[in-house]
Amino acid sequence: MDYHRQKAIFENRYDAGRQLAEKLGAYKKEPLIVLAIPNGGIPVGMQVALALKADLDLVIARKVPIPLRPEGGFGAVADDGTTILNQNVLKKIELSDKQVNYQVNKVRNEIQQRSLLYRGSKPLSIVKDKVAIVIDDGLASGYTMMAAIESVRRRQPKHIIAAVPAASASAIKNVEKTVDRVITVVTSFAPKFYISDFYRYWNVLTDAEGLKCYKDWQMRRYQSNIKPPNMR
Repeated sequence: MDYHRQKAIFENRYDAGRQLAEKLGAYKKEPLIVLAIPNGGIPVGMQVALALKADLDLVIARKVPIPLRPEGGFGAVADDGTTILNQNVLKKIELSDKQVNYQVNKVRNEIQQRSLLYRGSKPLSIVKDKVAIVIDDGLASGYTMMAAIESVRRRQPKHIIAAVPAASASAIKNVEKTVDRVITVVTSFAPKFYISDFYRYWNVLTDAEGLKCYKDWQMRRYQSNIKPPNMR
């Protein structure tokens, strides 16, 4: 589905996840793992994992914000240290190497803290020889997704699919160079792209909200694996 202007078509991230899952049905019979990018990607990924009956884990990646303009970014970092920088943006904002390194290291520290919060001492899930579906709640520039993808690639999956409810056409162009396929519900060709425009109810999820959602998933998964006692 293509849009040349922004239009709210998802009630919330859970609805977005359900709609996205319909686009991913072909992978249901594959050895599969869903990897969500916190925080906004967790409720989306949760619905996809439930629909596809797949495992859900996290790949923690964050954009590197531009100093004094945190809504913008000049790259992204993933939880294994993978760093991707947007050289075009860096040329425009003219940061020194020292400023770039400071911002990157700051994000790395934030990712370490978030990884401890979500994962503790739990090891990363095995993705080798599986189809890895990497999910976020949208793609604006695509750099956070690309950092997550490069991190996942080092773990030798069979295929990598980037899947989001909404994306800008320019972000898809960036991301599709790094994955086997990009899947969206909505692709926007509007001159300005804001993920929130596609959601009727939108908020920036806190770590506490993201963690609650992830724990809800773990509880559902645990309960679904409990077999009822034999009837006598």
